[in-house]
Parts: sequence; C-alpha cells; structure tokens
Amino acid sequence: MRTKVWLTVLLVCVGVVIGTLVSSATEGISWLSWLSYGLDFGLTSPFVLDLKVISITFGFTLKLTVSVIIFVALSLLLGRLITRK
Repeated sequence: MRTKVWLTVLLVCVGVVIGTLVSSATEGISWLSWLSYGLDFGLTSPFVLDLKVISITFGFTLKLTVSVIIFVALSLLLGRLITRK
C-alpha cells in the first residue's frame, strides 16, 4: 500500500516536469502552442509574517497548462499498467 502511494507521487511529479518541459518547448510553435495554454493562480504577492526576531514569507503559485494535465494523466495511466502485473 505504501509503495503505491510513493509511486503515485513520483508519477505525478514526473508528469508535471515532462508536461512543463513540453509546454516550454512548444510555446513558439504555432500549431502546438495550444499545449502551453494555461492558468496561473495562487498568491502573487507573498504574505510576510514579521515577528522582529524571525521573518517568514508564505507564497504559492501554480501554473497549470494543457500539457501538464495530459502528461500527469498519461503517467498515472502508465503507473496503473505497471502495477497491474
């Protein structure tokens, strides 16, 4: 059970990295530029907590593109095929 969770986390990370690379690579190609279409959401200006002794900065931004969604789905499907055996 525990190895399936780690495999799923690993496959999602691999899908995000490959999807981001494909998105960056196809950004300038006219007939593949739809792969780099996406949304950015999160905290654009970070939240700063200053306690005079320590300062903590919180920030989070997520860039979700079509290619990231496709490659995460493909990596999870590949993971299901691998674990089925």
